[in-house]
Formats: sequence, C-alpha cells, structure tokens
Amino acid sequence: MDEILVDWEEFRATRAQLGAAFVRILGYFREDGTKSVAAIEDAMRARDARGLVMPAHTLKSEARQFGGEKLGAVAEDIEMFARHCVESQISPDEYLPRVVELRKLFEETLSALEREANPLVQRRPTGFGRAVTY
Repeated sequence: MDEILVDWEEFRATRAQLGAAFVRILGYFREDGTKSVAAIEDAMRARDARGLVMPAHTLKSEARQFGGEKLGAVAEDIEMFARHCVESQISPDEYLPRVVELRKLFEETLSALEREANPLVQRRPTGFGRAVTY
C-alpha cells in the first residue's frame, strides 16, 4: 500500500486537541493496540472471521486518531475482508499474509508516534519544512 506511515499533521492536531492528556491517551493506544493485534492473530489462527472484525475496527479507528494512516488502512482492509467472509460464510485464510504484517506495522507506527511524542527528543530543521529526529 502507498499510504504514508504517519500523517504528522493529523498527529499534531490530535496532540493539540488532547493537550495534557495526549501522552496518557497514546499509552492507551499502546495497550489497546497490542490487545487488538493479539486478538486479530488469535482469530486468524482459529479461522474465525467474526473474531477479526471488532479488533480490526478498533485498531483502525485508534491508529487513525493519531495519524497512523498505513496501519489504519491495513486494519480497515482486514476488517472489510472479515465482514465479507462473515456474510459469505467463507474462511479468512487468504488474509493470513495481511495479518502477519500487522504486528510489525503496529510496532513501527507506535515507535514513530512515541518518538515524536517524546519531549526530550532533539530536533533540528532540515530546510524542507520538516525536522530530523535523532
């Protein structure tokens, strides 16, 4: 998929909207996202399309709240396919590769969000309107 990993404008808008609660809510995303990914993996192992729907829906919504566009798109894809499987009464097996990539993508996205949220990270402008994090 061609989606960017994180939409930083959405991230900044959410941070501004949540204010002092931002770090706490990001921590909830870490906890809830970890549970959602595990539930999706468990449902896939059980070939339970119905069990894929809600955790994928939750992960999609929470990821996009923080600008996690690529993660949100993959979770939405899994959710929509799982809904199709439920309606058609077919196995979700063909989506195993998508589910396998989900954990790594969640961890990459969370790492980027937490790195950006850390007030101790030093940044300097690159000259292209972005900051380099190191």
